Amino acid sequence: MEFFCFHRDRRESLALRLDLLEEHWSYMDRYAAEMIARGPTLAADGETPTGSVHVVDLPDAAAARMFAFDEPGYQAGVYRDVLLRRWRNLLGRTMWDFPGGRTGGNRYLVLGLGAGQPADLDVSADRDDLIAYGPLLSDDGATWVGTAVLVRAEDPDEARAVLTPDRYAEIEVHNWTFGGRA
Repeated sequence: MEFFCFHRDRRESLALRLDLLEEHWSYMDRYAAEMIARGPTLAADGETPTGSVHVVDLPDAAAARMFAFDEPGYQAGVYRDVLLRRWRNLLGRTMWDFPGGRTGGNRYLVLGLGAGQPADLDVSADRDDLIAYGPLLSDDGATWVGTAVLVRAEDPDEARAVLTPDRYAEIEVHNWTFGGRA
């Protein structure tokens, strides 16, 4: 069962986040085999972390909640909130299989939050700019509630254009980069 997890940093938590970086990485190392994608979202300066994205394949919702809420930064108060949703890997690969590699170009997290009829479930095979792509789903996996995308794009507007704007109540675009140990 695949899950999308987005921990959003609270204001003024950068020092605490940095103090816990090795603990965070050690915690995530335990999930290396289950990881589909991971990495921080970044402020406009392209360097300051604002959140942490993890896409993981875990046995069930209880394991996903444990993954999200036992994370050292969460336990210490680094994050203001956590978005945890079922997800479906429409690309069928991990970020490490992304043909564009770990570096080069701008990378973004695009979150489309919606309701009603599912949107953007068909992925063109020629989209070599997509790093990870899939629908956000209800806890039981039956209801579409949005779409989460990691994408290489020229700028935030190009990244946003991956989703159909009028099908979402809100579309967020965050600077993002590959995470984990080098």
